[in-house]
Amino acid sequence: MDVSTLAPSGKVVFGCTVKMIDEHTEETIVYQIVGEDEADIKVGMISINSPIARALISKVEGDVVSVIVPGGERSLEIVEVRYI
Repeated sequence: MDVSTLAPSGKVVFGCTVKMIDEHTEETIVYQIVGEDEADIKVGMISINSPIARALISKVEGDVVSVIVPGGERSLEIVEVRYI
């Protein structure tokens, strides 16, 4: 799927890049949602099957998602969705 051909809607879909703010730490986080074979957290690419990606899919800019991760619960605000 070539996300660069999608009309910008602010909606999180497979292949897009999502910029978020952790509401607790105020840390900025940027992930691209990719397939299992491409996933590499060290370069900001997370699997579509990861808990964070599953929580983000179909959400839009401005939404806040709560995700249970190995370190506990995180509240992430979606600040930007890019289709590159």
